[in-house]
Amino acid sequence: MVCVQHDGFSPWRQVPDHCRARICLLKGCGTWFSPPHPLSRYCSEACGEAARLWSRRLAAERYRASEKGKERRRQQSCRYRERVRQRREEAQPPPMACEGHQEAEDSERIPCLRPGCYERFPPSRRSPLRKFCCALCRRALQRVHRREAHWQRRVLRIPDERRWDRSHGPPAGRVSSRVLRPDLERP
Repeated sequence: MVCVQHDGFSPWRQVPDHCRARICLLKGCGTWFSPPHPLSRYCSEACGEAARLWSRRLAAERYRASEKGKERRRQQSCRYRERVRQRREEAQPPPMACEGHQEAEDSERIPCLRPGCYERFPPSRRSPLRKFCCALCRRALQRVHRREAHWQRRVLRIPDERRWDRSHGPPAGRVSSRVLRPDLERP
C-alpha cells in the first residue's frame, strides 16, 4: 500500500488503518505524515537519507575518537607531511592550510543523538551522561522509542482466546473455549 501524506485531497482509504499520523523525527522537518509501516520514523526518502548521512557522520566521529582511528589519523598525517616535503623539494609553495584540523573547543563538545541535529554541547559535571542538546530532541527520540516498544509488545502479544471469543466469537476453524470448558462460562 502506498502511503500518501495528508494534503487534503487524498482519499482516506489510502492511509493504513493501523498507523496513526505522526511527526517526522528528523530535526528541522516537523512534517506530519501517515507512515506506511508502524515503525516508520521519517516522512520521506529525503528525510531518511538525511538521517543516514547524519548517522554516518556520527559513526565516523566516534571512529576518529577511538585508538584505531587516532592511529590511522597519525599515519595519514605522516603521509601528508611526506607529500609536503616532496612539494617543497620541487620548489612549489607550501599549502595554505593544514588538512583535518579541528577547533580545540569543538573537539571537547558532545554531538546530539537526534537524527539530523548537528548541534554540539559541552559535557557538564551535573549530568555527564547527557546525550541530547535540548529537551525537544530528547522528547522526540523518547516518543519514537515508546511507540516502537509499544508496537513490539503488540506484535509479540499472544491473543487471549477468551477475550477474542467475547468480542468476536470463535475464529473460523476453531472451537470456542466455552464449548471446551463449561466452567469458564459466566452465570
